[in-house]
Amino acid sequence: MYKIEEPIYFYFFGIIPLLIVVFISVVWWKKRAQKRFASPALLARLAPNASFFKPTLKLIFFLLALSFLIISLVNPKMGTKLKTVKREGVDVVFALDVSKSMLAEDIAPNRLEKSKQIISKIIDNLGSDRVGIIIYAGNAYPLLPITTDHAAGKMFLQNANPDMVSSQGTAINEALDLARTYYNNDDQTNRFLIIISDGEDHQEETKQLAENIGNEGVKVYTIGVGTEKGGPIPIKLNGSVIGYKKDRKGETVITQRRSSILKEIADIGKGNYVDGNKTDKPVKSIVEIISNAQKSEFETTQFSDYKDQFQWFLGIGLLFLVIDIFLFDRKTKWLKKIDLFNEETKK
Repeated sequence: MYKIEEPIYFYFFGIIPLLIVVFISVVWWKKRAQKRFASPALLARLAPNASFFKPTLKLIFFLLALSFLIISLVNPKMGTKLKTVKREGVDVVFALDVSKSMLAEDIAPNRLEKSKQIISKIIDNLGSDRVGIIIYAGNAYPLLPITTDHAAGKMFLQNANPDMVSSQGTAINEALDLARTYYNNDDQTNRFLIIISDGEDHQEETKQLAENIGNEGVKVYTIGVGTEKGGPIPIKLNGSVIGYKKDRKGETVITQRRSSILKEIADIGKGNYVDGNKTDKPVKSIVEIISNAQKSEFETTQFSDYKDQFQWFLGIGLLFLVIDIFLFDRKTKWLKKIDLFNEETKK
């Protein structure tokens, strides 16, 4: 098995045919110039040590050296080796509120984007911890199963929006219920559920579900985004605001952050509530909590890797380059005796 690390360097092979064309052109030009100067017999007497084949041989060695050096830049990796990876960390599941109320712009740029920034920065500061993401509004949906691939988590996170959830509302109970299925490792000593929302929950069973998941060993932390004063929910078309959401009476809906609900959920879930209007505060708080938590070994994985082989091609390329440097255009005495290219017989 083999793997090419930097295939872009293969484009350098385009230099080789160019060099060959240049070499043939120079040889042809020299032959024409020599014919104008003297006959072949006279040239042989004037330059007895001149060799026709040695320049060609030098070119071959130079092109071989160049080819091997290019291959070394490409860095082919051949063969496989096994590594055993042991990971230690905690399981962190984010439950992101994507209801329409999260589009309110009472904090910049809006509640939803602020929440994404917080989650993204927390993920950036995690070590080998596993992360999962749930989105919810009237219903909850798994956005990302629990994984150690933090880059995938951030990529999926950027695409989260209210249109991904079929029914609207702020059903935190749905997120709590779904989160229970994310933690599939019974040996994990520390499991965290981080709910990011404006707190506009209207479900009676939320407190009971928070207590249940807390009793199962999952610590529930809540982050509130939005202001107590609140703000309208914009309706946009092609990025431009064309109006604001209205209720049945035709009045503009003002959505407010319900910190008290989020604090109660965190208390019942044996965690804490954090104000999320300033990004650095919740990031610092959550990262510190996770960093100080006891880590458990949750994964032992064997995977294949490739060994670098560039050094062999580099060595061969340098060898051909040295040969090219010390190979002179004229005939050498020992080659003249051997008459390797039958140059003497052709006179």
